Amino acid sequence: MLGPVETRSVSPVFVGRADELDTLNDALARAAAGEPQALLLGGEAGVGKTRLVEEFATAACRRGAVVALGGCVEIGADGLPFAPFSTALRTLRRALPDALADAAAGQEEELARLLPELGEATPTRATGRHDEEGVARLFELTARLLERVAADRTVVVALEDLHWADASTRHLLSYLLRTLRTGRLVVLATYRSDDIHRRHPLRPLLAELDRLRTVRRLELARFNRDEVGRQIAGILATEPDPTQVDDIFERSDGNAFFVEELAVAAHEGCCTGLTDSLRDLLLVRVEALPETAQRVARIVAEGGSTVEYRLLAAVARLAEDDLIEALRATVNANILTAAPGGDGYRFRHSLVREAVADDLLPGERSRLNRRYAEALEADPALVPADERVMRLASYWYHAHDAAKALPAVLDASVAARRRHAYSEQLRLLERAMELWDTAPEDICSALRPVDYAEGYPPCGGDPATTPLRYLDLMAEAAVAGRLCGERERSLKITKRALHLLEDEDEPQRAAWFWTQRSRLIQAQARGDGWKELATAQELVRGLPPSEVHAEVLGSVAAWLMTNEPGPEALSAAERAVEYAHMVGAREIELNARLTLGGLTVDAGDTETGLAQMADVKQRALDLCIPVVAGRAYVNLPAQLESVGRSREAVSLLEEGAVYTSKFGLLESEAWVWANLAQSLYPLGRWDEATEAAQRVIRRGRGAESQGAVAIFLAQIALCRGDLTEAAHQLATARAHFGAHDTTPQHTIPPAVIALGMAAAKGRLLDARTELGRTLDAGLPPGTQCYGWPLLLTAATAEADARTLPAGAPGRADALARIVDMAKKLTTGAPVWLAHDAWVRAELDRARREDTPDIWSEVVIAFEPLERPYDLARVRYRLAAALLSDGGDDERNRATELLRLAGAVAEHLGARPLADAVALLAQRARLTLSGAPRRTPAPADPVEALGLTSRERDVLHLVSVGRTNRQIAEELFISPKTASVHVSNILGKLGVSGRGEAAAVAHRLGLFPPVTGATGT
Repeated sequence: MLGPVETRSVSPVFVGRADELDTLNDALARAAAGEPQALLLGGEAGVGKTRLVEEFATAACRRGAVVALGGCVEIGADGLPFAPFSTALRTLRRALPDALADAAAGQEEELARLLPELGEATPTRATGRHDEEGVARLFELTARLLERVAADRTVVVALEDLHWADASTRHLLSYLLRTLRTGRLVVLATYRSDDIHRRHPLRPLLAELDRLRTVRRLELARFNRDEVGRQIAGILATEPDPTQVDDIFERSDGNAFFVEELAVAAHEGCCTGLTDSLRDLLLVRVEALPETAQRVARIVAEGGSTVEYRLLAAVARLAEDDLIEALRATVNANILTAAPGGDGYRFRHSLVREAVADDLLPGERSRLNRRYAEALEADPALVPADERVMRLASYWYHAHDAAKALPAVLDASVAARRRHAYSEQLRLLERAMELWDTAPEDICSALRPVDYAEGYPPCGGDPATTPLRYLDLMAEAAVAGRLCGERERSLKITKRALHLLEDEDEPQRAAWFWTQRSRLIQAQARGDGWKELATAQELVRGLPPSEVHAEVLGSVAAWLMTNEPGPEALSAAERAVEYAHMVGAREIELNARLTLGGLTVDAGDTETGLAQMADVKQRALDLCIPVVAGRAYVNLPAQLESVGRSREAVSLLEEGAVYTSKFGLLESEAWVWANLAQSLYPLGRWDEATEAAQRVIRRGRGAESQGAVAIFLAQIALCRGDLTEAAHQLATARAHFGAHDTTPQHTIPPAVIALGMAAAKGRLLDARTELGRTLDAGLPPGTQCYGWPLLLTAATAEADARTLPAGAPGRADALARIVDMAKKLTTGAPVWLAHDAWVRAELDRARREDTPDIWSEVVIAFEPLERPYDLARVRYRLAAALLSDGGDDERNRATELLRLAGAVAEHLGARPLADAVALLAQRARLTLSGAPRRTPAPADPVEALGLTSRERDVLHLVSVGRTNRQIAEELFISPKTASVHVSNILGKLGVSGRGEAAAVAHRLGLFPPVTGATGT
């Protein structure tokens, strides 16, 4: 459009920055080797960030890399959602059309939220109600897209001006930098460090990224005097006068942009610029322009980061020749420059734009925004389609015209929602609520919920004719806040809405807001949310079916399923299904059916419940409702595992891992991997299970799934004899679950681990305390998959300590509690029938009444169940019982049982069981032929503990409850000497008291007549 222009004030010489450029080039080399790189480049405005990025981009292109630049776009004070990522992806599409199309294949509708050229984004209503995982899915698909594009080539994605970034852009960048693992990719982001004040929204993100070892942060310093001199020489194409360098260096303080401005001002004779404020200096050359050119500069300053030529022409209302002459003057003066796309103009530096914009009068500013808005309304094609709605809303809002601004802001909020830019949607909705009271009544009454609000479902009346209400905006804002993580703001909105509803007869709307509060309170760990749900349930009681009624009942059923499963939960789920079906709320119905299926399984009708859940999964897949399908891939395998059908669960979970990954369902994917770990464990595939658990940890998604895998890892550590690791994982799990979480699935498994650890350390009283605390809280219906392991661990602890005198007091009560609870637990599946038999056998062992026949029944119960570790444990118990009878036939059978049990223990790395098998075989003088060879145990196990013969005698007496005085009398030594021996024994055994020492002696079977003990 314009011919060559003078660019004197842009230094033709790249000065300094050698260390920073070396760091960037090193990152490029690392990325080319397959190690993705992330860098943050900060510095004050004008220090030279953009110039450094340009030099690096040029060098990267020379080395064969593809460079995609994207800048955060500022319109007034509003950043466009995902603007830098959209721009960068658009550049990649132009440079690598085939590669990007292949990488996006199958996910075009989702990725179109960032890059509309890929297709039309699926509207929320097409897939049901608000998508809980929409943001996470979009972020995951974007990260995967970049990894795939960068799989075979080096790609540099440079995002500039993060200080203007919208919240959605910040969240996406954070996710990208935390999750990039593969690909030849460099992500470089720049920001103004002097703009990051204490409350700036970028500040928390920078602090978060600083903690990532994979992110490098660079801070550009100002130039020193020598560098300023070299820069001035490059600008003036001659060696400058030293005095002039001193003056400019002192005035600019080494800021590269101010050096340029001062050097040009001095060269052109504007010496007064050296004494004016820097802001005035920036305006000197603007004010030196012809009046028409100044007017054009003011128009561009208010239009945003970049203003398209046709839009500028419509707003300026100048003859085309006059406009072009004005533009030529601003470009020649290096005030404006052509935008990268060649279709518009922007200020050469944002500092100049800010200075010009700040110089506008209030009335002038609103008048310019009105002109922009009117021009855009008259011809929407003046700006790119994906920016149009947001820019129109910003222009009308800053024009201070409520009648025009309210509908435009609401349109923009819908556009933000469709892009999953919920932070921007919330900001726009809060702006709409601000405008509501000042907008004319006829404007408000013409607005319809069907066009702007999806949060609160239509209940009564035609949504196409019912006017939009202020409460509709509040409902939409509450949902947007929850989805973008601004839960405290959502809680304030719901509180305010419920206050407004106190004087209204609208129980359904109030119930909806109470349901939202319940979800928010649970998410914030401020309580269990039941009080709020109960209030909502009471409000809709007796009302005709509606979507709100169905949602309340579905939420109640889901809460009861995890907290208090039973008949009330089943009834709520049945009514939720019925009501949702009646009003056509498809997603609510499918979710309620899934809950109903799970509760049916828990109630004992296993096949019916599993069939219901499988049907929901298939319908969700057929109807393409990923969120429901993802939940089905979590809950259905969990129910299969709860009835011992681990192999079926694993097959479904492996299928679910692929599905949830494909659709970016991050929370569901985390639960799929967590459940996979739990289902691989009983099958004896412990290494695979551990890897599945590590996937959850690496992704870092969801406190509850993180807690679940921590419990699993604690269980593995306990089975392998690593009590330190078990304690660490138990503490991690409890931290993830939090103090307010009382759901059985988050309280009983940690109790099982704690009880098992106490038993392994010989702390029987601690084990009893843990059991009592858990049983006092109760084992609700449907918790048999947690209850049976709890009772088994407690019964085993009592049996292992059966000869300890210290354990005798309270033993009868402990056994009675276990027996009583075992009678109440469901045994509707073969696995729990087998556990019932096992618990009863351990109780018999605790009473010294177990026999080979009793243990044979347990072994027979476990043999068809594909649970190798459990089978090995009960085989060991049967072998011990057989050896107590002492016949040759029994010895032969015991030998085979121990060989099989030992082989499993060795394969799994279950050291306590393997040691117990080896010790029993040694004491019975059995040769386990065919068993994996182990390091031979010492002939005397006491020697392995490092005890002297005298300490052995003392420990024997301690184990049968003797005091120091009694030990002294029996061994003919002084009580003081006995005390010294006891102290030495405690140190060698690594225990803290006599009771623990006795427990170790009994557990390891160090002294007759103990016939077997194990900590398994």
